[in-house]
Amino acid sequence: MRKPFVAGNWKMNKLAGQAKILVEEMLPGLQSVPAVESVLCPPFLSLMLVSELVANTGIGVGAQNLFWETSGAYTGEVSPEMVREFCDYVILGHSERRAYFGETDQTLNKRVLAALKVGLTPIVCVGETLSENEAGLTADVIHRQVVEGLANLTAEQGEKLVVAYEPVWAIGTGRAASGPVANTVLADIIRPTLADLFGDEVAQGIRILYGGSVTSANAAEFFGQPEIDGALVGGASLKPADFVAIVQAAAQTI
Repeated sequence: MRKPFVAGNWKMNKLAGQAKILVEEMLPGLQSVPAVESVLCPPFLSLMLVSELVANTGIGVGAQNLFWETSGAYTGEVSPEMVREFCDYVILGHSERRAYFGETDQTLNKRVLAALKVGLTPIVCVGETLSENEAGLTADVIHRQVVEGLANLTAEQGEKLVVAYEPVWAIGTGRAASGPVANTVLADIIRPTLADLFGDEVAQGIRILYGGSVTSANAAEFFGQPEIDGALVGGASLKPADFVAIVQAAAQTI
């Protein structure tokens, strides 16, 4: 059975002092649910602080992005090694990176390979826009994103992935997909595509999350679906009680 996985993406929120308070408030609740792999993904400037706060607690830390080069004249970028110093995970290919910062399936692929090279676990995001969804293109878009974003990975590398289905039309809108609809995308598109890339055994072991307006109120609906192994949580991860409740809901699926 795949261990439930819940990651909180804080996006561009919380100064360092605020991040400290947030971690201190939610840490006891998260530690009380060891059956779920819980990961906090603060902005870059809080990674060192958060990693110190959760050291030896069983709670993971992830970055929200990285660049694929080791070092060099890349002003404003953060290398895989810099991320690895404080993190075990990294979110890659988030729709906001695609929409606002020019991320493509090809640059995502470079980031995934670079993350794996230094021992990071990539949380790879895929998802269609509202117009693509309404045009009936969900399967085509998701298949392309998975195939091109994970190109040139070996089956052994595939085993180290976490994949997050984040329909763009559900992110930050309060309009979440239903549990059954999200489960169908995972069961009929994402996992079969992973099987084509890495073989069925590896594909069955990869955790696939749902992300997009996940709340403490609707989390159980998603976690009750057979293919959904957890969540990539946005706004609710900034509310300690809500995030802990989501993690607790994930534990109920075991």
